[in-house]
Amino acid sequence: MMNAMSYKGYTARIDYDDADRIFVGRLAGIRDIVGFHASSVDALQAAFHESVNDYVQACVKLGQTPQKPASGRLMLRVAPEIHSAALIAAQTSGKSLNQWAANALQSAARV
Repeated sequence: MMNAMSYKGYTARIDYDDADRIFVGRLAGIRDIVGFHASSVDALQAAFHESVNDYVQACVKLGQTPQKPASGRLMLRVAPEIHSAALIAAQTSGKSLNQWAANALQSAARV
């Protein structure tokens, strides 16, 4: 099970630091580094929300667009035999390869 929190379209990976006895979070899926920490779950959630809000506000002040975890466009490179098998599976299920792959990724990601 993945330890994560979500807020305003952002997801943070959560780890526990046993040495410092704190929860540590970091936004996932973006190149910018946005982290936060707290010693309780309630405080961690508040710190996460504050970090996302601060990140978005800082981007606005700098005239930058805040990064989003995903655009909805995905390009994959796979072995030709995997591509062929996926294409056949999609066609036999009556779906486009894009629809079939989106369903397969959704299922695998447990969304």
